[in-house]
Amino acid sequence: MSQKLYLDVHILQVVPPSNINRDDTGSPKQARFGGVARARVSSQSWKRATRKEFWEGVDRVDKSTRTKRVHEVLTSRLVERGSLEPEVAARVATVVLGELGLTADKKPKKGEATTSPELSYLLFFGLPQIDGLVDDVVATGADLASLDEAGLKAALADVSAKDRLSNGHPLDVALFGRMVADLAALNVDAAAQVAHAISTHAVNPEFDYFTAVDDEKDPSLEGDLGAAMIGTVEFNSSTLYRYATVGIHQLSENLGGSLTDAADAVGRFVDAFVRSMPTGKQNTFANRTLPSVVVVALRSDQPVNLVSAFENPVTGSQGLLEVSARRLADEFLRVQEQWATDPVAVLANYSSSLAPELEEPFGASEPFPSLVSRIVDAVRSNSSGQAGS
Repeated sequence: MSQKLYLDVHILQVVPPSNINRDDTGSPKQARFGGVARARVSSQSWKRATRKEFWEGVDRVDKSTRTKRVHEVLTSRLVERGSLEPEVAARVATVVLGELGLTADKKPKKGEATTSPELSYLLFFGLPQIDGLVDDVVATGADLASLDEAGLKAALADVSAKDRLSNGHPLDVALFGRMVADLAALNVDAAAQVAHAISTHAVNPEFDYFTAVDDEKDPSLEGDLGAAMIGTVEFNSSTLYRYATVGIHQLSENLGGSLTDAADAVGRFVDAFVRSMPTGKQNTFANRTLPSVVVVALRSDQPVNLVSAFENPVTGSQGLLEVSARRLADEFLRVQEQWATDPVAVLANYSSSLAPELEEPFGASEPFPSLVSRIVDAVRSNSSGQAGS
């Protein structure tokens, strides 16, 4: 693509008492915004939740992974796909991955098994890229089991982990990028940016005092009275504003210039981002909800985060969602008027009760599956006209 194109995703989501993303003290994360404390869910936390949702139902061999244990992954695939014995596969993996900076085996303590070499950093890659490396190893046609280390290096001289990991990126690597300080050649510029979600209103922390009862205690015995354990869990509840943007031009570049793949990836990203939620303390609070408002705007100028709608915190005693939705709509219109920039396309999903507030700025509400389908079509039609030669 020769021109820039962005897809902004704005979400309002009501979250009941919960602790989905906690800090080092166990408290729900917070941020100060507009002079008051807000509930916050970190960008990193929601990106991981999105990645997990993104690959739900997809066979593992087609997925991506992020790990230091690339040697272990490659060794396993060399055994499964390359028909090598585990010991030979491990030696081959060491040679092939040497250019990535594998650290030497740690000397195991007495009674411990020998560990595989690891990278000093987490590497984000697609499992099909590893399978491509296996194919390259097999294509050498060498009798690898009979070779010493020098022989292996010579036989595998044309097998390049860097080359394989620099091409054929999985969709989530193309979306979220990859940064490797030690090997800049492996860096991938992220196409997606995800903001820290914050509450549209001020929050105060609350505490749940709990007790755990020992079922085997005999309450008729004085010494067996009382709880076996007591404690507290900190939580809050909130109406969150969530925002993400995708640079479709960057996504297309990361996917080798394929506009079709970029459009499909955008649809999958929107679906996964909207439906996902971090899993912190979910068994304690059962807090999984779906958004009340989803607005998607296709822009040709720049990404526009509408969090300024909530710089003055929302207040109210009869719910905060409706006021938050009105604020979001007003800010959307204000930006258009002040900067004289209209989005290329706007699609929205919201409940009928919010139609009086949202239909004018965002158009009629679309069923979510239809919204995703129309997003893909809009990206295709707008990006195809901007494609470079």
